Amino acid sequence: MDIEGKTIWQQAAGDGKRDYVQVCVNLGVILNGPGNDGCWPGCVESLRASGWSKKKINNLRLFCEEMAPGDIVVLRLGTKSVYAVGKIDGDYDWREEFGDVDGWDLQHVRRVKWLWQGVSKPKTFEAHTLKMGDTTQRLTSQRVKDWLAGLEPNIGGEGALPDLPQPGYETDLDEISEYLFDEGVASDSISSLRSQVDEFVRIAKWYDRYQTPPSEHETVSYLVVPLLRALGWTPQKMAIEWRKIDVALFSELPREERSLSVVVEAKKKGASCLSAVQQASDYAMLSQNCTRVIVTDGLRYGVFTRDARGEDFRLHSYLNLARLREKYPIYDCKGSREALLAMAPEWRFQE
Repeated sequence: MDIEGKTIWQQAAGDGKRDYVQVCVNLGVILNGPGNDGCWPGCVESLRASGWSKKKINNLRLFCEEMAPGDIVVLRLGTKSVYAVGKIDGDYDWREEFGDVDGWDLQHVRRVKWLWQGVSKPKTFEAHTLKMGDTTQRLTSQRVKDWLAGLEPNIGGEGALPDLPQPGYETDLDEISEYLFDEGVASDSISSLRSQVDEFVRIAKWYDRYQTPPSEHETVSYLVVPLLRALGWTPQKMAIEWRKIDVALFSELPREERSLSVVVEAKKKGASCLSAVQQASDYAMLSQNCTRVIVTDGLRYGVFTRDARGEDFRLHSYLNLARLREKYPIYDCKGSREALLAMAPEWRFQE
């Protein structure tokens, strides 16, 4: 790869608990946040007023202003693993559809034509070869530069960039209620759900406002169980901390492995939900009849369903109670209404 005279950047795609490498590679982007305050530079005063540090704001400036078309970017997780290498294509943009990337608002976007990718087998260096800390940094490691200089591209980087998802997938409780009713969810459950969603969001915002993140036990007690109850699950068919499962849901009684229907794994509010699926799916393998895994922080829910072979769980739908969407193209999955249906007792597994 020709890196002579090129500016080279290292760009994080997650942290130790969150990973959005696949989103970046699939859509030809790199992302930065926070982005809820709007596009750069109009967001600066709002970020300052919200208490964001000068260091973080300067990091956004690097991303939005100093990165330039033709620059090389190395996509990393941690300090030793590189998952993709590409070149910046075009100018900075702000895209609303990246407002919820597993709970992070990452609407600041640069397009990248990937030249090499190793999502399934990343290039690994010694720990701390790459710098930890800021999302966007100039690459200083000579070892990584030497590797880049000898790197043979393994994907075409001269073709058209992938189309980005378009905004406009908002939905509301009226539309969701009609859908659930048409799919056979009981009217009482729908009414209960409608009456409680606002309270769930209010509780979640209170935690944010006072910077008192709930424990996993609080998340289960105040947010997850009330939502499941609203959807029609009865106490008899719900077990808390059953065989190391945060919430186990059963299709019938008695509560035993053969009747285990859904595994719910709860994380602290604001933590990555989607990355918790492996732990939850391991529990779900206790029963061949367990067809759903739900991972949640109490406000966001990822619903995974068992594949046709019964060997793996795939993301079926995603729900953010504070940001209702018909679908989530960045994950190539369904949205709020399908997620709520798949969380209800009435839902039936279909291959």
